Parts: sequence; structure tokens; C-alpha cells
Amino acid sequence: MAQARLDNDKNELPEIGVVASNAISIDKELLVGEALMRQLRGQAPIVNDPLLEEYIQDLGNRLVAQADNAKFPFKFFPIANNEINAFAFYGGHVGVHTGLIIEAQSESELASVLAHEIAHVTQRHLARSMEARQRTSPLQLVSMLGGMLLAVANPEAGIAAISASQAAGQQASINYTRSNEKEADRVGIEILARAGYDPSAAASFFGKMAAKYRHQSRPPAFLLTHPMPESRIADARARLSLYESVRLPPSSSFHLIRARILARYSDSRAYNSQYFLTQLDQELPEVEKRAAQYGLALTLLDTEQPDKARPIIEKLMAVDPENLFYLDTYTDIALAQNNPSLAIKVLREHIQKQPRNRVLALNLANAMIKDGQHKESARVLKDYLLVNPDHLLSYQLLADAYGEGRQMMEMHQAKAEVYALVAAYTRAIDELQTAYNFTADSTLEKQRIRARIDQFREAENRLKKL
Repeated sequence: MAQARLDNDKNELPEIGVVASNAISIDKELLVGEALMRQLRGQAPIVNDPLLEEYIQDLGNRLVAQADNAKFPFKFFPIANNEINAFAFYGGHVGVHTGLIIEAQSESELASVLAHEIAHVTQRHLARSMEARQRTSPLQLVSMLGGMLLAVANPEAGIAAISASQAAGQQASINYTRSNEKEADRVGIEILARAGYDPSAAASFFGKMAAKYRHQSRPPAFLLTHPMPESRIADARARLSLYESVRLPPSSSFHLIRARILARYSDSRAYNSQYFLTQLDQELPEVEKRAAQYGLALTLLDTEQPDKARPIIEKLMAVDPENLFYLDTYTDIALAQNNPSLAIKVLREHIQKQPRNRVLALNLANAMIKDGQHKESARVLKDYLLVNPDHLLSYQLLADAYGEGRQMMEMHQAKAEVYALVAAYTRAIDELQTAYNFTADSTLEKQRIRARIDQFREAENRLKKL
């Protein structure tokens, strides 16, 4: 019966995002999204933390797998910003602020926001916004993309802000944005339910935020870019009658990632070792207690107390030896204690079970650099880059490995890739020209470098045309 009512509800609200949009093709959307992402890497405080990257990407993938009209793989990335916000843009790119993860009290609440952003992309709201404005304004595609870039480069901006920034008429823009948001609510809740999360989390989380910040002069960025009138929240709550109630156990990964953000990426000095010690004095579920212990170990390590952090992590690893959060911190502790060989030994045991896992691979490569195993480190990184060719931190580590090993041509080539990933093509070409000076008599390497220079120049020209 619930399914029948859901089907009827779908018929009442057609998925207009799927049928619209002559303004931008899927191929163009991917091209624009990649170009914007490269520029964003150089302008926003994106967190290059393998654990945080992997958690957000895995959570996002579980939701995308249940979405209709997902035309391409999605890329989720964390931004170090205490503002409560998330935003989506062309090509399935979704930025998630660390402040949003701190505000969420469960994985379902966090997933509800990601599902909402996924819906913005699958319904092609940006393309629809572009198409609508072209009908009412002489603005060309290039100026719209320029507005898009400005909005994305500002972490407080999202789809609603973009819609408002270049609209021909302010009222028309607001109405159009409300239409987008209502559709994203409906589609997002359905994605959330299909993925096995608590669908009530969407209404409860949005409602809590609206109530908490209603009387503040400056509400969080999410409420500015995703307006939450009472009618929207009421609609979301009414929609819950279409879904079965879901009660989920607390997610260990969610609480661990939240503790990691509080310990390492929060602007507040309140989240120090004393904060986590106070938590441990409270009656907490076991999952949250382990997260508090993990947060305590991180704060001790980050305040140069690895000897105190180590027994805490070893105790946690005894209970859950495969946990990547604990393995990552154990590696950092070993390096802080000038014992990279211990980190390498432990990581090698685990990477055999999970080859090319980003947390294990990058920790292993970093430990090998510290241990003087530069060629072996480069091999691990190049193997990982085969399946993740746009990973900035991997290229930074690769440049370090080659530099420590005095492989100058390879070092400058790796640095060139770092600059290219942040759209600094002129500097990337400079690095390749320097690498060219170290090619000796290798005709093949000279040809490869010249070809890569041509590719960077072409990419730079494409970016200018956007």
C-alpha cells in the first residue's frame, strides 16, 4: 500500500529535471565540472585526508547507487570549514563541509544532506537554471559559468546562490530555486530510503537546523543556500508516511570520522584532550566511547605526545585490528616515534588484503619515504594512481619520493601534475620544461614530456574559453 501511494505521489510531481536542458549536454557538463574542480582545488580549503575522503566517497557511492538518472560517477570531497553546508555542481561533484558532519548526530542525518545534493545533480538543476535564464536574459554561457565558478569558489555558496546571482528577475529566481529545492527534497528522501537509511532523518535534521538558527541574524550557509520555510519541512514530514520506519544501530565509521574532524579540523580549541576525557566520563554507547578514545589519541598525537597516544590505539586495535582509522593513527604514531619500519610492517600485512586502498597505500608510501625506500614508495604511489589518476595528495607524495631519491626528471614531472590538478597550467608547463633538461639522451622521455606540455596547453586554452 505504501508503495502504491509512493507511485501516485511520483505521478503528481513529475521529474522535470530529467526532461529539461538543452542548455548543456552531459559531455559538456563533465568537461565543465572537471575544469571547475581543478580551479576549486587551488582556491578552497579542500581536505587531503585519505580517511575523510574515503568515508565521504563511500557514503556518497551508497546513495548514488540508489539514484535514478545518475549519468556519471560522482566525486565527493571534504572542505575544512566550520560552516554547516554542502553544495553540488556540474559533473557530479559534491562538496561537504566539515561543519556539516559536526552538526549531524547520525549517519542518516549526514546521508540525508548528501542525498539532497545528489538529487540536485540527477535532476540537472544547474542546467535547468542555465536554460531558464537564457530565455529571459542575453547572458551567454561563459558568463553563467563564471558565476558558477565564483559561487563554488566561495564555500558558503551553493546551487540556490548560483540561481540568484545572475537571474534576470529576482522574484523569478527565488521561485525557481524553491521549485528546485522541493524536487530535491522529494528525490533525496527516496534515495535515502532506497539506500537503507532512516528517511525521517531528512525532515528531522532540516527541522532541527531551522529551529536552532531561526532567530539568529546570520544563519548557517546551508539555510541561506537551501531556504527552509515551514512549508518545506512540513512537506518532508508528510512524505514520511510513504516509507517504512527504519531504526539503525549507530555507525562506528560516522562517529570515528566525526571525532577525527573535532580533533583535527575544527576551528574551536574546545575539542582538545580534555573534551574527549570528559566524554569518556559519561555513560555512552560503546560505539561512541571508542570514538571518544580515538579522538583522545589524535589530540595526544597532535600535541606531540605519541607515547601516551600509542596504548590507546593499541587497545582499540586489539578489538578491531582491521579498522582503517586505528591503522592510520598507529602509522602516524610510529612515524612520530621515528620507527617507520614498524609502520611499514603493519601496513604491508593489511594491504595484501586490500590492495590499492587509499588509506593503506598512502600511509605505506609515506612511511617508505621516511624509511628511505624512495623507489618502493614511488612504485606504490604509481600503482594507486592507475585507478585514481586525479589524486592530488598522491602526486605530492610522489614528488617527495622522487625528490628524496634524487630522481630529478621524475620529481619535476610529478610536480607538474600537482600544478595541473589545481589548474595552474603555466607552472605545470614550467615544471615539465625543467624536467626536459634531465632527460639526457632519452628520446622517448623527451617525446612524452613534449606531448604532456601540448596537453596542458590545450587544457589551458579550453579553460580560458569557458
